[in-house]
Amino acid sequence: MLETNPNSRRIAVIGLGYVGLPLAAAFGKIGPVLGFDINPTRIDALRQGKDATHEVSEDELSAAGGLRFTTDPADLADCDTYIVTVPTPITAQKQPDLAPLMRASETVGRVLKPGGLVIYESTVYPGATEEDCVPILERESGLRFNMDFFAGYSPERINPGDKAHRIADICKVTSGSTPKAADLVDALYARIIRAGTHKAESIRVAEAAKVIENTQRDLNIALVNELAMIFGRLGIDTDAVLRAAGTKWNFLPFRPGLVGGHCIGVDPYYLTHKAEAVGHHPQVILAGRRLNDGMGAYVVAQLVKRMIRERIEMTDARVLVMGLTFKENCPDLRNTRVVDIVHELQSYGVTVDVHDPHADPQAARDEYGIDLLEHPRPGTYDGIVLAVAHDAYLEMDPAEIRAFGKVRNVLFDVKSCLPRSASDLRL
Repeated sequence: MLETNPNSRRIAVIGLGYVGLPLAAAFGKIGPVLGFDINPTRIDALRQGKDATHEVSEDELSAAGGLRFTTDPADLADCDTYIVTVPTPITAQKQPDLAPLMRASETVGRVLKPGGLVIYESTVYPGATEEDCVPILERESGLRFNMDFFAGYSPERINPGDKAHRIADICKVTSGSTPKAADLVDALYARIIRAGTHKAESIRVAEAAKVIENTQRDLNIALVNELAMIFGRLGIDTDAVLRAAGTKWNFLPFRPGLVGGHCIGVDPYYLTHKAEAVGHHPQVILAGRRLNDGMGAYVVAQLVKRMIRERIEMTDARVLVMGLTFKENCPDLRNTRVVDIVHELQSYGVTVDVHDPHADPQAARDEYGIDLLEHPRPGTYDGIVLAVAHDAYLEMDPAEIRAFGKVRNVLFDVKSCLPRSASDLRL
């Protein structure tokens, strides 16, 4: 029997990263909620009011009076509603990696009781909740799906580093495995989402909606990246073209650049994996992915050509890369494509220094083997790549950035965020 009163449900959020913590804090403002994570260091910091992702402030954590934290799976037994927000990355072969999701399902399944509800927020391909996760819940709990326990899917829409679009201000797509479950999932989120909810017709529809949101963005960025390549050959300023085209009311304002992070650079591979599993080879989506995945190499090729024209000896060259995170003003290093620039430069024998005021040095070392530079020294570099438009860089005078270089140097403004005359190259 499913208890459908949202106010009586005892909620646990599984996974307290960029998605789970803001969600847990939102629920913690209106009632009891248990935040679970397998990382004891993360839990210890949160108990002290410190969020390393900077998504939830100390004041916001303090305001979430109903939120408590644990690393002990046994504590989950007191709950009846589990919201799973663990990462769903891809492998080195660009295949979906559901291992974190499977482990989370096992953890929940071991404490699941009759009347339980499990809601997934992690990005997956259509069908994953009911085809991959539910069997694990059944196996671990010994319960029957849609008779003893129920499931839902509500795709996360967190935008790391975005202080304007917070969780309560973004419309939430909801769904459930039965009509009653769908109503309950929708009612649960309606308690914390000011922007309203959209109840999808099925879990598979909600899963598909999530995975195409970022696939669409990926393809649009791939288009402008290819346009930037074309205009570069034609000697035309891409930014000027986009500004001119943007005067039309229905022109979409996408910009060229590196496409990384935990969503846009990952989600399309979940959709293409499922498409191929049912016998369809997606051509447009994979073409966009190939183009975007190649942008780091393209940036370096343009930089090296310009440096050679400036008679800079590449084997002795030193390049400063400014920014390592996948986007501006946040510490998120997941799937950052700036590393492609670093590795490609190193393949030319170039010495590369990387600076980033937001990235955690230990995380950069552990994830990518990169030792971040604390303070770039003026007059040191043959090339400078402004890769991430952190406010800390934009607040600098362009001459200060140029001053990191030697008398003869090349500055590549990847984000086209400096005045046109301030850089030698930009997308």
